[in-house]
Amino acid sequence: MSTTRPAAPVVDPADTLAAAYAHFADRIVDKGLINDPWFDDAPRFGSTPVVLDTDEHRALCDAGEALAAVIDEAVKLLLDDDVQRAQFLPLLPTATALLTASGGMWHGIARADVFVTKDGLQVTELNSDTPTGEPEAIVLGLLAAEDARAIKGVAGDVDLVVDACALLPVRLAQLWNAMHAAMVDREIVGSERVAAIVYPTEFTEDLSLVRLYRQLLEESGWRVVLGSPFNLGLDDEQRLTLFGERPSLIVRHYKSDWWAERQSVWLDDEVKDATPLTGPLQAVLTAAANGSCVLVNPFGAIASQNKRLLAFCWERIHRFSIAAQQTIQSLIPYTARLESVHEAQLRADKASWVIKSDYGAEGDEVIIGKLVDDKTWDDTLRLARPGRFVAQRFFEALTDEHGFVRNHGVFVVGGEACGVYTRLDKGLTDPASLSVATMVRSRAADAPTA
Repeated sequence: MSTTRPAAPVVDPADTLAAAYAHFADRIVDKGLINDPWFDDAPRFGSTPVVLDTDEHRALCDAGEALAAVIDEAVKLLLDDDVQRAQFLPLLPTATALLTASGGMWHGIARADVFVTKDGLQVTELNSDTPTGEPEAIVLGLLAAEDARAIKGVAGDVDLVVDACALLPVRLAQLWNAMHAAMVDREIVGSERVAAIVYPTEFTEDLSLVRLYRQLLEESGWRVVLGSPFNLGLDDEQRLTLFGERPSLIVRHYKSDWWAERQSVWLDDEVKDATPLTGPLQAVLTAAANGSCVLVNPFGAIASQNKRLLAFCWERIHRFSIAAQQTIQSLIPYTARLESVHEAQLRADKASWVIKSDYGAEGDEVIIGKLVDDKTWDDTLRLARPGRFVAQRFFEALTDEHGFVRNHGVFVVGGEACGVYTRLDKGLTDPASLSVATMVRSRAADAPTA
């Protein structure tokens, strides 16, 4: 009898990787929030987390909090200065009304996009209107924490590794409850706890976020109703209504500039439906004014989300506090209104500039001079609508051992950093970027406590 061991079957490494991701994708879906772990037939997520040490994590959190403080100063400065606001935020009438009606309130939850460079951290913007990424960050963190516990169970004495987003769900619930308690008249609404999540129901890409918000609200004792702005109204008692319910809390995931007049940022394009949502706006603002409802995030985000606010930070830096000036100079790449930078300079040195529209997001209406040809750059300069764009200095972010740039999205809730959402890309951060968990390595003695 032969004792020769049969040859092992040849396994295609690609098949092994595909099977491994399919298993990881199943674990993601099993958490009940995300049902689309693929984007254009490619993986949306990576199973290997980014692990930060305690100092790296603290620096990212400090950057997110510092940027939020600067934005708060900027909104207050422009709210009280009609001349400067017209120059930097030439908002159309309804958008201006949203800002003034908010009294400068803009913040609830925000996400600062922070990059590591050889010269330190740089923050490209603060997504403060309808920030995304929370369900991805939370689910990936849960899975990574499960794997970390399994590794520790086998390896024994290892560094403590904790989920950077472990407290994010708790802080979101605390935010909604705190704003409701502070701004709603209990004599009007009584003990009834009805919350509305208002979002663009015709789109599907953010349904995971809606599921997360609904879950967290229900766990906090809210009865939740879903709908779009077009489903809002007022009853005879001037209470806000949504499908027969009277919510006293609105969690808004419908962009503030979509409630106002809409205008294309390009001179050769037009928006088909440019009419402001006058009826829904009247209902929301009436209920907020009489104390029967609170809106999160407040409509002041129409200013804080506008990238031209960053140009105001640099072009009028002398108007800020000393601490804010230091943050602007150290964290925010030089940013100016597009019309204030000489066109010849932009053409001659296009590799040093990035052109961004005021409300563009996730790669939309973001033109990186280094990555586009001369025709695309020239068309951008020729067709950009005046008053709608900024020019921001390009910076070279460091890459990891696999050639990826890490975009660390630092979640700031009520002014305090409480989560990091990391995306990996090799060019521009967009929906195709790979999302991974963010973990924090520390000694047991330094472990954060909830």
